[in-house]
Amino acid sequence: MLYHAYEMNYAMFKPMRYIAGFGKDLYSSPYNPIAYTLPGRVLSAGFDVLESMTRRYHKPGWKLPTTEINHTEVQVTPRVVHKNPFCNLVHFERDSLSLKTAAGKDAIQPRVLIVAPMSGHYATLLRGTVEALLPDNEVYITDWVSAREVPYSEGRFDMNDFIDYVIDMLRFIGPGAHVVGVCQPGPAILSAVSVMSADNSPSLPASMTLMGSPIDTRLSPTVPNKLAEERPLSWFQSQLIHSVPWPNPGFMRRVYPGFLQLGGFISMNQDRHNQAMKRYFNHLVEGDQ
Repeated sequence: MLYHAYEMNYAMFKPMRYIAGFGKDLYSSPYNPIAYTLPGRVLSAGFDVLESMTRRYHKPGWKLPTTEINHTEVQVTPRVVHKNPFCNLVHFERDSLSLKTAAGKDAIQPRVLIVAPMSGHYATLLRGTVEALLPDNEVYITDWVSAREVPYSEGRFDMNDFIDYVIDMLRFIGPGAHVVGVCQPGPAILSAVSVMSADNSPSLPASMTLMGSPIDTRLSPTVPNKLAEERPLSWFQSQLIHSVPWPNPGFMRRVYPGFLQLGGFISMNQDRHNQAMKRYFNHLVEGDQ
């Protein structure tokens, strides 16, 4: 019922969100004399914070139209080249003619698969990583589909499926590729590569890089690791797994909601986030947009 309550709360706040947006525009309008006063800026900042805190943020664009190779600008086009119910494989295609001119016909361009974390974030969180790799690599990334958007009829998605998806995408990209895992997908990637190695798969990646991935959580345990040791699995199932409410396409699917995941991250550094929001408010009052 928690997911249903969350959706109901979001719907209830919708009128207030519109009012906050109107108030922000009203008290920041250059045609409103009050906007040039301290009370006006405070009101505008307050409405801005309220509107931003109650807004649902949709997936942002990649905003990587070009990359620079040897001082030459090369056009980049993100394309979905492989689809699965729970994940799309995105290839950042660089213009072939410009690429040959910039890098040379014989330049080696390794293929790199970035496996993005599937933990309440969009893959665009790794935009900077993609941007850094683009000049010298053919870059692919996993673009995970929100589980609430996947119909119940598509079946479940568990750790075994996660591993199968990684193997499937590496096979699609082909032999000699490199795989990079960021944070959460580390164990799945390690398992996938191990299975491919045991099977002597021709698509076994040339290298595996895991960044910030929890491989052995007994070493340097974090707050979530300690919590996992203190609570039985049944507690996590009852407290964190909820059914997707109607009218989402994934109605009735059992998921770990993104808002709970993000809420957990914030709670581990509550003071830091509170101070960041306070600074944001103060900057708005000072006129720093």
